[in-house]
Amino acid sequence: MKKMLFIYNPNSGQGLLKPKLSDVLDIFVKGGYDVTAYPTQKYHDAVAKMRSCDDHYDLVVCSGGDGTLDEVVTGMMEYREEKVPIGYIPAGTTNDFARSLHISRDILEAADTAVNGVVFPCDVGRFNKDYFVYIAAFGLFTDVSYETKQSMKNILGHLAYVLEGTKRIFNIPSYKIKVTHDGEEIEDEFIFGMVTNSKSVGGFQGIIGKDVVFDDGEFEVTLIKTPKNAIELSELLGAIGLRQINRERMYSFRSGDIRFESIDEIPWTLDGEFGGVHDEVTIRNEKQALGIMVKKEALEKLQKKALKKDEKNL
Repeated sequence: MKKMLFIYNPNSGQGLLKPKLSDVLDIFVKGGYDVTAYPTQKYHDAVAKMRSCDDHYDLVVCSGGDGTLDEVVTGMMEYREEKVPIGYIPAGTTNDFARSLHISRDILEAADTAVNGVVFPCDVGRFNKDYFVYIAAFGLFTDVSYETKQSMKNILGHLAYVLEGTKRIFNIPSYKIKVTHDGEEIEDEFIFGMVTNSKSVGGFQGIIGKDVVFDDGEFEVTLIKTPKNAIELSELLGAIGLRQINRERMYSFRSGDIRFESIDEIPWTLDGEFGGVHDEVTIRNEKQALGIMVKKEALEKLQKKALKKDEKNL
């Protein structure tokens, strides 16, 4: 039989996995896998498990929120010489990455995709010496996901993030940053910035745009300038609410290699988890370095989107 390592966060989301765990394991075994199951016990435990296990596995499946996926991918990229495919059963609060790749939120359907789907070679982000799956961000609200208590997330779901975020609106930090990409330099003051490979951020779809391609070697970069008065703040919030890019208040571009330099150390978040404080950050796109299991029909949609982009650039 093929061998699988199944890493899951038993406390993620609203405990959706627990009552279906036996059925999930049954799907894995029927799919032809000898399964080693590991429930994470603490922060970064999935990274540690990926680093310490010496056995060969044909597939690694994880279940939890985007943070759990981030840990498994980080462990795979940093410590595993053999990069095997990863299956993902989303059981978190927002599950942005799963939504972008059409991975079902239904636990059993996602489990079936993990063992019977096809491999999609997806881009992954390198953040200095760390990794991220779909977003690296700084500034306004970016600490909400990792400072919101898990118990609150479990009870309120996405609303917990909104409630926590409202506490920050009257205390907006501003950072003076030099951003370098593709031979161009931008120097300005920003309240928020994100480097993404996702259609959905924080549970909200369409913020970045519709033309997101997940295997093109480029990230979508959005930088929001610090508003100087109430009118500018109102214009900015209006643009965000309408999911529009306001060129006077934002920078928006695509790149596979971006550098951020600041005088002060800035806290970053990677896939919703704390990414440390940094005054210099280099983000590089590692094109198609992550093999993620998706449905066959989802793969066709993702490939069609990439083809459309190529035709548009001709």
